[in-house]
Amino acid sequence: MSLPYYFSCVETILDKENYTLEELLDEDEIIQECKALNNRLINFLRERTQVEQLVRYIVEEPPEDAEKGRTFKFPFIACEIFTCEVDIILKALVEDDELMNLLFSFLDPEHPHSTLLAGYFSKVVVCLLVRKTVPLMNYIQAHKDIIQKLVDLIGITSIMEVLIRLIGADEHLYTSYLESMQWLEDTDVLEMIVDKFSSTDCPEVHANAAEALCAITRYAPPGLTAKISSPSFISRLFRHALEESRPKSVLVNSLSVCISLLDPKRQTSGTFYIYNRQSTHGSVVTAKPETVEGMLESLGSLLKLLDVSAEENVLFTTYGQLKPPLGKNRLKIIEFISVLMTVSSEAAEKELIRLGALKRILELFFEYPYNNFVHHHIEHIIDSCLESKNTSLIQHILEACHLVRKILDAEKNCALNSDPKNPTLPAEGRTPPRIGNIGHMTRIANKLIEQGANNSYIQSYLQGDSEWVEWHTDVLAKRNTLENVYQWACGRPTTLHDRGRDSDDDDYQDRDYDVAALANNLSQAFRYGIYENDDNDEAHGSLDRDDEDVYFDDESAEVVISSLRLGDDQESGSLFTNSNWFAFEEERVIPEQSTSTVASPSPNTDATTDSGGDDVVMSNENDKDLVDSATSEVPQSKQDLDDAAIGKATDESTSTESDKPTEWIEWREAVEPESSSVIATESAGTSHAATDSLPNGVPEVSPSDDTATDPPNKVEVCLPSSATDKLEAVADSGGKTDVAVSPPE
Repeated sequence: MSLPYYFSCVETILDKENYTLEELLDEDEIIQECKALNNRLINFLRERTQVEQLVRYIVEEPPEDAEKGRTFKFPFIACEIFTCEVDIILKALVEDDELMNLLFSFLDPEHPHSTLLAGYFSKVVVCLLVRKTVPLMNYIQAHKDIIQKLVDLIGITSIMEVLIRLIGADEHLYTSYLESMQWLEDTDVLEMIVDKFSSTDCPEVHANAAEALCAITRYAPPGLTAKISSPSFISRLFRHALEESRPKSVLVNSLSVCISLLDPKRQTSGTFYIYNRQSTHGSVVTAKPETVEGMLESLGSLLKLLDVSAEENVLFTTYGQLKPPLGKNRLKIIEFISVLMTVSSEAAEKELIRLGALKRILELFFEYPYNNFVHHHIEHIIDSCLESKNTSLIQHILEACHLVRKILDAEKNCALNSDPKNPTLPAEGRTPPRIGNIGHMTRIANKLIEQGANNSYIQSYLQGDSEWVEWHTDVLAKRNTLENVYQWACGRPTTLHDRGRDSDDDDYQDRDYDVAALANNLSQAFRYGIYENDDNDEAHGSLDRDDEDVYFDDESAEVVISSLRLGDDQESGSLFTNSNWFAFEEERVIPEQSTSTVASPSPNTDATTDSGGDDVVMSNENDKDLVDSATSEVPQSKQDLDDAAIGKATDESTSTESDKPTEWIEWREAVEPESSSVIATESAGTSHAATDSLPNGVPEVSPSDDTATDPPNKVEVCLPSSATDKLEAVADSGGKTDVAVSPPE
């Protein structure tokens, strides 16, 4: 049996005369006690001796022969105690310089830096940065070598996260403590980070350095942002990237920083920050002109790397071989040019035309027909050219680059070319496979037609090519019709038949129904058996689940909606409107009511009577038909109500009693400890207390005794609370029948 709070294991230890920190750390309840602000525990942990020992567990490696608790549990618990954000404990740490020196001694070069302890160190420092910003920044400002130590360990992801938070990549933190963090703008932290590209060959260091710089371009204060976008910094970055002796990871990650400078909302490396979906690739981005000009100075050197003729590397594939493979470095260069085109810089467009960059990139599109990554970027480059307001750029891509001719030639010879001059070769002795860029060529061709409708030059150029006109009529138009998924008779919901909306970004913007209300209706419907089948056990078992098990959120509801044909069928429309949607399967419910509400005596049921001596009849929990009766629509005639409430066996007696005039019908609420019941009582002076509803919400009927002949006079039905609002009135049902409707417990 678990002990009460005041008799917890932690309290038991605190009651001892002599106890140690290790005894407390060994208890699993210590974190909960800290969060609950246990005064005795907090007063013990705030002592300098205990805080120092907690810090040592975090920054010092355990001995080789240490026990498992010392190696794993104690450092974890120590970190969690600090991150509980108990102010008095954090204050004891941050206001003691010796303890802070001990904490940051983890960054010393001679200190071992295990990944486990680095994670604990990172969590504690970030907690101090958020909760004790001013004293922590004052300490770091007095010990500026900490910045250099953090940069030296940037290859450890946890340390990189501390550095990113520290240099102001947290907008809320910077704006709240402007004076305490502004001194960072005067440091050389950016130069320290970018120099990591030349000081080491470790790819992890290059990737983390690039991610830190990308974070600065997105979220850093204006001072650091202006410095990182300056031509001098960009020149320094490209100088490291274009060194011949440097590994390819330097070029790839340096270009990631340049891409982030051109489009800060675009994710270029790592997963530390999430790319904003609203910033689509085709949108026009703005960048400082001096930033673009600084990049154009090294554009010629980048384009030289796109030449693959000098390499001899061979990569064997399932379709043949690549000689050489395209590689990450060339793919990154093409992605960089793709983003550069979205800036709409006239200087950049002129430089790309002068250097023949677009012509070489278009050649790579056909030389590597199975590289969908490069196809994606080149397609966006072509789209940017066709959408440009610069006529010379459009003429260049159509006339100098021969875009239309290359598409038509590839369509004629759709099998992989076995020319040994090509970098992509089919396997020997096998039939060359079909090229894999037909889909992108189709999209580019459709883009040409789309832009031709708005640009007279493009339209006249296409109409002047008879071969294009013939191919468009005989091939492209039929292909578009065949591949138009919106015309497929696959039962797609009518709400998704909008071609102009991307299915990935579709958020049901034009919906005419309330998803939250619909989700609640679906939850209640499936919970209370509106869609029950004849499998009673399965239906009743589902009713025993908690509300959380059957809850539909907006996303789940939309998934259900997308699988239905909304508005096609009047019967299902009640599910999505404000009408009484409990009236499902009316045709099946009404006949069943006549046979389901009269219970036969059973030896397994107990006799129960109320205070007035009238019989209270409860049905077996396997009798689900009574639920259908209660959840169906109220019958329109008195005879229908009599049949539903009493059943065929008592038709004659019911007919006699139903002729009696009703004195009044009273609605009242009976307040119970855990649930409220709405009770309709008929006949003056009669009052009955609602019986307790069953846990699964299914009414139970049983005779008061084996010899009882009176018809049942009280039926209690458990319905969802929303149903009680929809039940507007209850007609009289035999003179003495009470209908009690209560929400489930």
